[in-house]
Amino acid sequence: MKAVAARVPALAPFFDEESGLGHDSTVRSQQPRSGLQAGNTPGLYGGTRKPTICDVNRLKTFLTDPRNDRKAHAWAQVLKISQDEIPAYLDRLTPVLLRHDTLVQNHDYKKGRATPFNSLLEAGIAILVDEQGLPAVKCSCGNPLRPFAGDASRISVTFENGNKKWDGYDRASLVAVKPAPRRIEQLALVDVDNPDRGITRPAGTTGAHDSPFDTHERHKVPDVAGMRFGDASQRLADKGLAAAYDAKGPPPDGAPVTGSDPAPGTELEFGEYVTLSVDRGATGGTGGTGKGSAGGTSAPPSSGSTTPGGSSQLPPSSGGATTSSSPPPSSSPSSSSPPPSSSPPSSATSGGAPGASKSSGSPESSRPPPASSASASSPPPAVSSSPPMSRPVSSAPVTSAPVTSAPVTSDPATAQPVTSDPVASDPVASSPVAGEPTTTTA
Repeated sequence: MKAVAARVPALAPFFDEESGLGHDSTVRSQQPRSGLQAGNTPGLYGGTRKPTICDVNRLKTFLTDPRNDRKAHAWAQVLKISQDEIPAYLDRLTPVLLRHDTLVQNHDYKKGRATPFNSLLEAGIAILVDEQGLPAVKCSCGNPLRPFAGDASRISVTFENGNKKWDGYDRASLVAVKPAPRRIEQLALVDVDNPDRGITRPAGTTGAHDSPFDTHERHKVPDVAGMRFGDASQRLADKGLAAAYDAKGPPPDGAPVTGSDPAPGTELEFGEYVTLSVDRGATGGTGGTGKGSAGGTSAPPSSGSTTPGGSSQLPPSSGGATTSSSPPPSSSPSSSSPPPSSSPPSSATSGGAPGASKSSGSPESSRPPPASSASASSPPPAVSSSPPMSRPVSSAPVTSAPVTSAPVTSDPATAQPVTSDPVASDPVASSPVAGEPTTTTA
């Protein structure tokens, strides 16, 4: 885990940091509620009303310049897009400033390839985030970013190459970002120059369409009991409030919410947390996978804990951080592999803007497939009786109901013991002839 300080040039950047692609700021890291934050958490990121902190148009020009074709190809591979999709992809990104020391998977450019390595970005670094609030690009150098994959409780941060330990660094206050449960339409930022002022920034814009709001304005906790966890956390984000959960980790999106603390109607300021109580054993088969898709953050860590977010851990991955029980990643960036990209959400909702009233649609319930059984239209197999005699049994006219009217069971028709009497389940009702041996013909 390599520390990356604000305003310190990278050793092998994708683009020259003196080209003015981005501008970091001085921001003191905030104490997070947990080490794992959803990308739509109100106040997770900061902004400024100063001139553009990320020059997206200049980055687009660099990446589409034929002279940078090889770099552009490597850059696109990291972000799981084609080279032709770069301009449209950049148009969907939003510039923000980190308000927390944030764990990411960074990438250098070496020998024509993107070389991944885990890094800790200092608060104040300018980045571009995607439609789920995930860090996507480090603005000053254009390096592509992916979510940190590893256990935050087992990392060792190294400060070298001019990246001296910065003031306010606290190993227990590191943050990693997981995707918001749904696409973000706007981000609710805190003005880093004036924390009393918030900034509502539409996704995919660079500041020209910002609108301010008062971070001290109070918002009532909505009644979310009975909702699914994913929908409840989104409802809170729409009100400018953050969702928290217990130390067991993120519940599945489909887990039903049974209550909240504080109670509904309580007035809180922007970015304050509401702890949701959920029934983890009753997801109801409606949308919960338990794979970090919830839109909240965990409850505060217990005293003395060195793990951000208490006992909740960040998603494991092969590109993990240094551990004491498994082989640590090499200090060379080439030892790390990019984590899998997250799948796109199925619906879009308003994200994180205080006072928004849009509510997300509940995911459609999935019904289990019907139990497999034999076709109701197939007659049961013929049942053999004693060896046939020379004279067949004459049959009475068939008066029984068709076979398809009988209920089908999973057991075969031959499950009954075979006797010399006519089989009752045979669709052909036969009357035995008195004094004569009986047979049944198929």
